[in-house]
Amino acid sequence: MKKFLIILAVVVAIMALYAWGTYNKMVVASEGVDNMWAQVETQYQRRFDLIPNLVESVKGAMGQEQKVFGDLAEARTRYSGAQTVNEKAEAAGQVESALARLLVIMENYPQLKSVETVQTLMVQLEGTENRISVERKRFNDAARDFNVMVKRIPARWLASMFGFSEKAYFEAAAGAENAPAVKF
Repeated sequence: MKKFLIILAVVVAIMALYAWGTYNKMVVASEGVDNMWAQVETQYQRRFDLIPNLVESVKGAMGQEQKVFGDLAEARTRYSGAQTVNEKAEAAGQVESALARLLVIMENYPQLKSVETVQTLMVQLEGTENRISVERKRFNDAARDFNVMVKRIPARWLASMFGFSEKAYFEAAAGAENAPAVKF
């Protein structure tokens, strides 16, 4: 009987150590996903800081195209009010859509092509869009790694016991695969 209790204690200790280690891995992975999303949001904020400067630089020359400016402002407001990753991704898609319309409209104003401020802002905006793309990929990679971790058995049982659930992926808005044609 004593030998059985010792074996049982060893098995319970091994299971407890496994659960402890698995829990800690899930915490680290979950925080990694949250950190990657924070990096995406940092790049969104950079974009949001550039947009008003671009808008102000071109607003005077584009007097009759005011709707796109309102759409940009509304999309930025929606983003700041969004709570979940999915809501923020949807709002970011609206910003991208409005920004794409602005770029297409700007094609109709050749005098803007020669304005150095507009050129500089466009280059910065392009770089920011590239950074956003990279950070989105990193976020999705981290979310995938976490999701795989919490789906595997026996970690799946521990994940549900400890309250871990799958993380949402960033998904591009419908129509995002069609980039606007911009010719400067």
